[in-house]
Amino acid sequence: MKITKEAVINAIKNISLPGEGENIIDRGAVSNIMIFGDQIDVDIQLENPSLQARKKLEVSILKTIHERVYEKAKIKINIKVVSPPAPEQNTIKGKPIKGIENVIAVSSGKGGVGKSTVTANLAVTLAQMGCKVGVLDADIYGPSIPTMFDMEGARPLSIQVEGKSMMEPVENYGVKVLSIGFFTKPEQAVIWRGPMAAKALNQMIFDAAWGELDFLLIDLPPGTGDIHLSIVQSLPLNGAVVISTPQNVALVDAKKGISMFQQDNIQVPVLGIIENMSYFTPPELPENKYYIFGKKGAEYLAKDKEVPFLGGLPIEQSVREAADAGRPAALQEKTPIVIAFKEIAKKLVSQVLYRNKNLPPTKAVEITNLVGCEAVK
Repeated sequence: MKITKEAVINAIKNISLPGEGENIIDRGAVSNIMIFGDQIDVDIQLENPSLQARKKLEVSILKTIHERVYEKAKIKINIKVVSPPAPEQNTIKGKPIKGIENVIAVSSGKGGVGKSTVTANLAVTLAQMGCKVGVLDADIYGPSIPTMFDMEGARPLSIQVEGKSMMEPVENYGVKVLSIGFFTKPEQAVIWRGPMAAKALNQMIFDAAWGELDFLLIDLPPGTGDIHLSIVQSLPLNGAVVISTPQNVALVDAKKGISMFQQDNIQVPVLGIIENMSYFTPPELPENKYYIFGKKGAEYLAKDKEVPFLGGLPIEQSVREAADAGRPAALQEKTPIVIAFKEIAKKLVSQVLYRNKNLPPTKAVEITNLVGCEAVK
């Protein structure tokens, strides 16, 4: 019987490495197959396998070839152990998203400082100024953006873009939004390990038809963890904004958030700090300011860390009510909170343009005048 290399490949293509789903041919583990009459030599390369795994693989190859190719074949299996490639450093070299000019991460050192509320209102403010804006809710374990945009129960549609099936972000108030909250029930807890969360994020980033955007705001989870690293590894950020409240317990964590972005192997420019819940002014005493959580704590932190201070936001009941109702407070008529968000948005855009022009890019940044975007005027 004449034994062919093709027959051997087709036979052992049904064998997978222990613990892996991919077969040894597609995996590239088979480096060579030589046939001399009824003798078959198979060269295998594996990365640090256990002795048990090697023996199991050898037995599988012997059995499969004898059953599917030639039962009397003389088989010699050479397994070479190779070192796995050294892991890449955690550098920012992800691919930019076509059509999106600026990607900004909105972060906070700790939860409860109003990061998602600020993100939603900044997005709406920028959209009202004529900018094309999107929000990616990257808070995998506590997505709140759908509630704030009155999108609970919404589901992104699938559309064809250049022959590829893509998710179409849900749009409201002139802002395009994607969130893991669109794919889970409101009462459902997302219990995922880091790799699963990172995979879901990548799909929402790169399998989405965002279209043309001036700004994509990424609402990060609190703290500094897997999601943050996944974002900076997969997506070149133009910069980050850190949200904090004035009290020391929040500022300590905000410092850590700033330090994360300034790490040598991350180097995402911090565009500024926003102080939320800066003070409270009772409606019946409009001239009075009560600094419930401390005074100018985030402003002092900005000076200490030598990053811009973008502004402070007062405590207003209407902000909470608007978020719960799914209609961001920035949509109101001209009120102190609306004015404050507009000033912060203008300062943020100025910092983005300055960063794009003067700082080393985390991507090949093309300076844009954001035509039609009133925030730069």
